[in-house]
Amino acid sequence: MRLSVNSTRMELLKLRRRHSIAVRGHRLLKDKQDELMRRFLQAIEKQRGMRARVEEKLKQAWRMYLSAWLTYRPSDVTRILESKLVASDVSIELVPRVNLRVPHYHVSFEGDVFGFGYRGGGLLDRALKEYEAVLKDIIRLAGQEKEIEVMAREIESTRRRVNALEHILIPNIKETMRYIEERLEEMDRESIVRLMKIKEIVRAR
Repeated sequence: MRLSVNSTRMELLKLRRRHSIAVRGHRLLKDKQDELMRRFLQAIEKQRGMRARVEEKLKQAWRMYLSAWLTYRPSDVTRILESKLVASDVSIELVPRVNLRVPHYHVSFEGDVFGFGYRGGGLLDRALKEYEAVLKDIIRLAGQEKEIEVMAREIESTRRRVNALEHILIPNIKETMRYIEERLEEMDRESIVRLMKIKEIVRAR
């Protein structure tokens, strides 16, 4: 679709500059999109590996806890767990990724979750240690999934901008430039014809 501009040489110069900027912008955005996609696929692969490890660790922690539950009296396990207060804190760090800032989560604990020393060889201690470790991994996994979400939105936004430049703006500018060039050539021919007629009139006198 042709842009609504005057068919003048000044407008043609402006359109040529605009076309050059649009082409350069399209190339930069395409490079950004390719880099984002590369990192996106890497992040997905990393997230899949982390999720598999987290699921395995959760199974191990659950097996240990179940062993403790079966070894001790359930009422004793409940009483011991309720007697221990542990505070956790999650901090967020924004890390730059290809002009983006993606969140990385960090978890810390305050308080003693261990040292129960109850009958059964410390099964409850080991189970809680496994849960503490896997909780940190779960927080890291949440950060990875949030990073994937942020990159996916940016890839989609960049893709729309690339397509708008490639399929709408740049073709419209090129069509308008061709139209103005044709109009200017036509106006030049008309000017030449008028000059020739004026010369003929002058000579006839």
